[in-house]
Amino acid sequence: MKEFTRHLKPQSAPGFSRRADELRSEMKHFSAEVLAERTGTFYDSTKSCFIFLFNGQSIRAVFPEMKFFFESGQELAEFQQLELLYYFVAAEGFPHADRYVSFADLPGGRIYDQAFQGYTGNEVVKVFGENIEAFKTACLKASGQPVVFGDAAFVFQVLPKISIQIVYWLGDEDFPSSCKILFDAAITHFYPIEGCAIIGNGLVHRVIKNKPVK
Repeated sequence: MKEFTRHLKPQSAPGFSRRADELRSEMKHFSAEVLAERTGTFYDSTKSCFIFLFNGQSIRAVFPEMKFFFESGQELAEFQQLELLYYFVAAEGFPHADRYVSFADLPGGRIYDQAFQGYTGNEVVKVFGENIEAFKTACLKASGQPVVFGDAAFVFQVLPKISIQIVYWLGDEDFPSSCKILFDAAITHFYPIEGCAIIGNGLVHRVIKNKPVK
């Protein structure tokens, strides 16, 4: 777990390629039809590829190699490849729970929660501080849909059967501002805990990347 939870960045990192190869090997035991049913993706048998939305962008996954590409033909970054491989390997076909919980409340998450909060919610607060309007703008640009929670909250449909929330609370004279990533309670039917850490970190980087320029 620690190689995925220590200052994750959306780029290559030690262990990513090795883990990606292991996950691709695991998928050799499943047919394309089973994978499509479990993940909620469409399998085009004429082109031997899965088609689905990932963070609002159309993605094609070549089968059986399981390499992921944007519609433009550009291959996704290794960090994103790993995120999607976890989804295809672990998906069990469960529906949304429509109930969101913290990383600490996920099975196996409590021991890593402090580290996860450090590189997700705490990073968001460092970037946005008291500028709640900039946070809202960044979330909207990152394809978030506003929901009523905290001082600002957005839900993101990351994958066909995966949604997560980001919630911001403004501070006052007694408490500093805070931010948390929340997961649909059914997410561990699709992702192991290290996969949850990766998609949470990926969301934070997308939001920060979309911070409006002054």
